[in-house]
Amino acid sequence: MKKFEFAIIASGLNPEDEEFADRFYEAGCADATLSYQKGVIIVEFNRKAVSFSQAIISACQNVRATGAKIERVEPDHLVSLAEMSDRSPVTKQALSLYSEGKRGDGFPNPSACVTTRHPLWDWSEVAEWLYKHDKLALDDVVQARIVKEANVYLECNEVADDNFTRKLEALEPALA
Repeated sequence: MKKFEFAIIASGLNPEDEEFADRFYEAGCADATLSYQKGVIIVEFNRKAVSFSQAIISACQNVRATGAKIERVEPDHLVSLAEMSDRSPVTKQALSLYSEGKRGDGFPNPSACVTTRHPLWDWSEVAEWLYKHDKLALDDVVQARIVKEANVYLECNEVADDNFTRKLEALEPALA
C-alpha cells in the first residue's frame, strides 16, 4: 500500500456543530485533517490505498457518508506556471519558455483565462507533456488524470456511484 495526499472540498455541514469532527472520524476520515475556509469544508487526506483511484474513491465514500456534498477533489486540474513548477521538478522560468514556444515543441495551450496575463493550463495535459519529455513520473500523470476525471464526474453527478468507481479505476491500468 502507498500513501496518497489530496483534498476533498465539500459543503452542506455546519462546522460549528459540536459533532462536526466526530462525524468525519466515524465515517472513516481518521486519516484526514479538517478545516473550514472560504465557506467550504476542506478534508485533507493522507490515505493509504493500493492505488490513487482507490484512495479517491474510498475518501469520497467516507465524506459522502457524513452527509456532506462533495464539490471537488484537489489539487485542481487548472494550474498556473507557478503551480506547474510546484508540482514538478521544472522551474517556472523553464515552463514559461516552453509555454511561449521558445524551448521544446508542442507544449499544451492554456485552457482558461487565455486572454489574461495569468492563463491557466490543464495539469493533466501538462503532466503528460512533461512525462513525454522525461521531466515527470508516470504516477504523476495518472494522478492528474484521475483528479480531473473525478471532478468532471462530480460536476455532472451529485453522487459518486459505480460508474465513478469504474471510470477512475480504468485510468490506472490504461496508463501503466
